[in-house]
Amino acid sequence: MPLAATGDLVRAAVDTRTAVAAFNIITLEHVEAVIAGAESIGAPVVLQVSENAVKFRYGRLLPLARAATAAAERASVPVALHLDHVQSDDLLRQAPGAGFSSVMYDAARLPYAENLAATRAAADWAHAQGLWIEAELGQVGGKNGAGPLDAHAPGARTDPAEARAFVADSGVDALAVAIGSSHAMTTRTAALDHDLLKRLTAALGVPLVLHGSSGVPDDELTAAVAGGIAKVNVGTALNIAMTGAIREFLAAHPAAVDSRKYLSVGREAMARTVARLIGVLRG
Repeated sequence: MPLAATGDLVRAAVDTRTAVAAFNIITLEHVEAVIAGAESIGAPVVLQVSENAVKFRYGRLLPLARAATAAAERASVPVALHLDHVQSDDLLRQAPGAGFSSVMYDAARLPYAENLAATRAAADWAHAQGLWIEAELGQVGGKNGAGPLDAHAPGARTDPAEARAFVADSGVDALAVAIGSSHAMTTRTAALDHDLLKRLTAALGVPLVLHGSSGVPDDELTAAVAGGIAKVNVGTALNIAMTGAIREFLAAHPAAVDSRKYLSVGREAMARTVARLIGVLRG
């Protein structure tokens, strides 16, 4: 079927008080695993390409985007394409021509006023192109090798009053909020601030997004969705599944050289992880 629009999938999740799962992809195996996992339980899904993934692919967006689009168009469930954690305006401007219906513009590293100005400009441009746009306020942390952020650090978490003003002044369609998760966590030990989430949900009129969800236990994810999270980003959990399965296969088959053998095992492990996590979010 044709590519779905991220905004449509998120709005449907809001209406049903569930959350749409958005998985970061790096290789074709990631693409195929995410779609296979979603198809196995009949759920829509978002494929996310981050700026870091583009850098890994020699700075070229189109090869992975074209592969993701081709796979999505053959899927039996709705699949959307989202450009994630974009800091480069040049990359942002490549999104419409590469099949993306949405983008997460990441200026959260900047002081508030600079974040707002940059995000406002990005939102104005994105909306003129028909793109749905997400931004971040607060510090989820863990990006670019910085390691997980202390979720209790002063100023790390999103302030509801500041977030309300930011959304109104920037014009974004969704907001990623810092409520205790962190990117790149390899253990599922994050404890979310559900009281803060409740206040953010009450203060804002746009869908809320949870980043760093690989480090969040199932019960915390379930509570986050019940509390108002409508889009859940997952990346590291897929890499853990893939790498673990490949390590196990190669340990059992030390003479193996055919990459299809171990990549297929890694792909299957990721697909199982996708299906399980989508099931958690759907309740």
